[in-house]
Amino acid sequence: MLRVLAVDDEEPALEELLYLLRADPRIRAAEGATSATEALRRIGAALDAGADDAAAVDVVFLDIHMAGLTGLDVARLLAGFAAPPLIVFVTAHEDFAVRAFDLKAVDYVLKPVRRERLAEAVRRVAELVGRGPAPAPASDQIPVELGGVIRFVAVDDIAYAEAQGDYARLHTGTGSHLVRIPLTTLEERWRTRGFVRIHRRHLVSLARIDELRLDAGAMTVRVGAAELAVSRRHARALRDLLMRQAGR
Repeated sequence: MLRVLAVDDEEPALEELLYLLRADPRIRAAEGATSATEALRRIGAALDAGADDAAAVDVVFLDIHMAGLTGLDVARLLAGFAAPPLIVFVTAHEDFAVRAFDLKAVDYVLKPVRRERLAEAVRRVAELVGRGPAPAPASDQIPVELGGVIRFVAVDDIAYAEAQGDYARLHTGTGSHLVRIPLTTLEERWRTRGFVRIHRRHLVSLARIDELRLDAGAMTVRVGAAELAVSRRHARALRDLLMRQAGR
């Protein structure tokens, strides 16, 4: 049975969320806070009281856009506690999903909140509380928005990423997904996972390169059905990487 704190500075939204949470039989108690400051005070008091106290908090359902401290600020502060509650973000903005999961959020629920979607978030929290701390999925998966629902795409399923302004389009064997994160950021995060920059527009998984072609001094790679140009700046490094990989 979960003990919940819901945080939203818009009272109608907070009351609706509390109504839905209290209707879930897996939740023992659900209380609300209308500011980040109030939430931090209550969480701090709950942690001081201990896990067996009636005021203990297992999970915080946290809005992102609030006056003063944002939900992301609250999550960063909670990360400094020895045993912080789990976090589920509840927001009208899908743009912060990547940052939310970097902060070890259990889930990211979009407003308007649907009962069945909230129930799925509660299920995830209940599983984690029941079995203790578990590794966060952020390093192995990336959250993408599909029809108003945040889904996870495994990084290993991504063949290449394509820059589209401040966004990146992730290409897998079954389709593509647009995420609001620059290609340079993905390059930094995925370097240790075998991704390499081949062009200012493309970041490619080395394991997904099927063919390297040289034609009149121009280099291209084939990744599935896609043929991607390799810039002169990246050509030598890519060729060396592929040669070393082939020689293992």
